[in-house]
Amino acid sequence: MQINNALQASYVLYHTEGCHLCELAAALLNAAQVRYTAIDICDDETLAERYGVSIPVVKAQDERCLCWPFDATQLQEFLGA
Repeated sequence: MQINNALQASYVLYHTEGCHLCELAAALLNAAQVRYTAIDICDDETLAERYGVSIPVVKAQDERCLCWPFDATQLQEFLGA
């Protein structure tokens, strides 16, 4: 698990190591200056079952999820909701 930009992250990025789509999603979050915690779904069987075919997934504190594919505009809409 890694935390980007702050100790108290507002969002979670579910990903797997070596996933180029996950790297693109992280770059979008970084460009938007979003505080997030990156969690590798391979470390948890339940998460792997839940998000395995959807990653990368951005999850908000209110349980809303944004699944790939998304672009910067869609991410901003999700963050502003």
